[in-house]
Amino acid sequence: MSKPTLSLRLTGAKVLCDGLLQEDTLAIENGLITTGPLPEVDLTGYLLMPGIIDMHGDAFERHIAPRPSAPFPLEMGLRATDRDAAANGVTTAWLAQSWSWEGGHRGPEAAETLLAAMDHYRDHAVSDLRIQIRCETHTVDTGERLLSAVERHKVDYVVFNNHLEEALYLAREKPNEIALWAQKAGRTPEEHMRLVRAAFDQSPRVPRYLCAMAERFDALGVRYGSHDDPDGDTRERYSVLGARICEFPTARGPAAVAKAVGDHVVMGAPNIVRGGSQAGNINAARLVEENLCDVLVSDYHYPALAKAAFRMVDDGLCDLPKAWAMISTNAAHIMGLSDRGTLVQGKRADVAIVNAQTHAVEGTICAGRITHLTGEAAHRFFANQPTSRLAAE
Repeated sequence: MSKPTLSLRLTGAKVLCDGLLQEDTLAIENGLITTGPLPEVDLTGYLLMPGIIDMHGDAFERHIAPRPSAPFPLEMGLRATDRDAAANGVTTAWLAQSWSWEGGHRGPEAAETLLAAMDHYRDHAVSDLRIQIRCETHTVDTGERLLSAVERHKVDYVVFNNHLEEALYLAREKPNEIALWAQKAGRTPEEHMRLVRAAFDQSPRVPRYLCAMAERFDALGVRYGSHDDPDGDTRERYSVLGARICEFPTARGPAAVAKAVGDHVVMGAPNIVRGGSQAGNINAARLVEENLCDVLVSDYHYPALAKAAFRMVDDGLCDLPKAWAMISTNAAHIMGLSDRGTLVQGKRADVAIVNAQTHAVEGTICAGRITHLTGEAAHRFFANQPTSRLAAE
């Protein structure tokens, strides 16, 4: 049975459409942006923005295991993540799950379990939730297993990363941090370093492995990129490989190389909101100022997405249409989602309802269904209830 959707005209608000923010009406019917006479809801004092598209977020880990030693059923975690995303204007989101030599919650088995749980939960989701795989480069022996999972679960986004150098550095210079890393994984430092050395032994096979993976991803239509590029040479190698998304470059160099060759740069919205990287990496605002960043993502905190857009405006980095494009339209373009990211006729009705004064997201509509509604915006909708059909979950 099809799920009911809104049939309403939202009036009085300022609507972001075609790069302009102007007072207009927005009609929604059959899950799409449309035209024609419909029952009205007065949203004077609000902004109607394209639903946020989040290319990378791992906040779901906190919902699955609020404490490392206190995991909960995956469906509970996915449902909480779904609501968390919706409450912050997100209509499409990729959950970033590791596929690593580390094992545990970052290993292949955990990834396969999450993918299966998502397949089961997806029909109940209020948001368009997907899985991004963060594949460690030194996982040669599980390559076919990963490809099988990608095909079986229709994964459409993979990024490569390599944390071996970090592990080797910590082992030499900061053994206490290695001990903490190992403890989080439920093993001793010695056991952890055995895994590190075993992964490092795969190094001669890694270049051919990555080429083979890229070729298969191309054939499957999977978009792929890299994560935490430390320098321009690394980004250039990934770009030649076909990994055209540069996610969280740690310095200006890889971001500059990416833009020079036409690749896309993705940074974390929390970096913008907090005024810098919590890991001590490049300040995202600097990359935005130099036009070296295309997309901002939630990373570990969904509320940072909308907040970052308004923070960039307040800081004079760009105007609101450009800032919001960095959390919606640009991501839709990069990920090939031509049906969303803009509020034009015929597109999916994915809308974030934002209080123009407080900048709080008070409502979210995903494919024509209300997924979040609170505050004065909720009063406006319910005041109109006798003459309109509201979505029901």
